[in-house]
Amino acid sequence: MTAWTTRDIPDQHGRTVVVTGANSGLGEQTARALAGAGADVILACRDVGKGEVVAAAIGSRAQVKRLDLADLASVREFAAGVEKVDVLINNAGVMAVPLRRTADGFEMQIGTNHLGHFALTNLLLDRISERVVTVSSSAHKIGQIHLDDLNWERRRYQRWLAYGQSKLANLLFAYELQRRLTAQGSSVLSLAAHPGYARTNLQSHTESIQDLVMKIGNPFLGQSAEMGALPSLYAATSPDVVPGGYYGPDTLFETRGHPHRVRSNARSHDETVAGQLWELSEQLCSLT
Repeated sequence: MTAWTTRDIPDQHGRTVVVTGANSGLGEQTARALAGAGADVILACRDVGKGEVVAAAIGSRAQVKRLDLADLASVREFAAGVEKVDVLINNAGVMAVPLRRTADGFEMQIGTNHLGHFALTNLLLDRISERVVTVSSSAHKIGQIHLDDLNWERRRYQRWLAYGQSKLANLLFAYELQRRLTAQGSSVLSLAAHPGYARTNLQSHTESIQDLVMKIGNPFLGQSAEMGALPSLYAATSPDVVPGGYYGPDTLFETRGHPHRVRSNARSHDETVAGQLWELSEQLCSLT
C-alpha cells in the first residue's frame, strides 16, 4: 500500500454512514471526508450544538442526531431513529478521565468506549448493509480484561489501565463480531482501526497535569486529525480490506503516517475472552 489519502476514497454516493463523536477531532474529519466523497453522513453526537456547527460547514449531506454513548437509553433512542446504515464508524471515545460512572453505572471509559458502541452496533446490525469500523488504540497493549471487575468496582482505579482495557475491548469486540458475522453467512464486515498519535481534544480531559504535558508535546509528537482519520476512512471505504482487518499508521511505531494493515497483541485475539466479554456485555446492556 502506498501513501493512501482521502483522494483515494472511492465514490461514496448512495451510501449512508453513521460516525459517532463527529462533532470534533477524528470524527469530524472522518465525516467531512466521507461527505466530500458523496456519502450521506449522520453525525452521532452527545453535543448536538457542536455537531450542528460541523454539519453546517459540511453541507446538505450531513445531519446531526443526538447520541450519548454513556447512556443506554440514549443509544436505544438513537438506534430506533435510524432507518438505513451502510457503514457504522464507532469513533467516539474518552481517554484517561477521572473515575466517573455512566448513567447506567458503568465506569466511564469502558461504558463509553466499549459498552455504548457494543449496544449501538447490535441495535443497528439488522440495518447495516456493509461495514462496522471500530476505532481502537495502541493503548490496547497495556489493557487487560477483568471480567470479574470490568467496571472498576473492587480495584483501585487507574485511569490509563482503564483506558487500555476499553481499547482492548474494542478489538476483542471487532474480531468477535467478524467471527459471528462469518458464521451466519453475512457479507457485512467488521474492521478495526487506530489513529496513531493524533492531535485532538481527546487529550485534554484527564483533569490533571497530564493535560498540560500533552498540550505541550502534541505539536511535536502528534500528527494532524486529518491524518489520524485516514485508517478509519480506509477501513470504511477501501475495496482492499480483509474481514476482521486492523488498520493504522505505517511509520514511527504506528504513531503517524498513512494507513496500512497492522497487528494487535495476542490478548486481542483470545477467542475465549472475546466470547466471555460478548456475553457479559449483552448482560450489562440488556441485549441478546
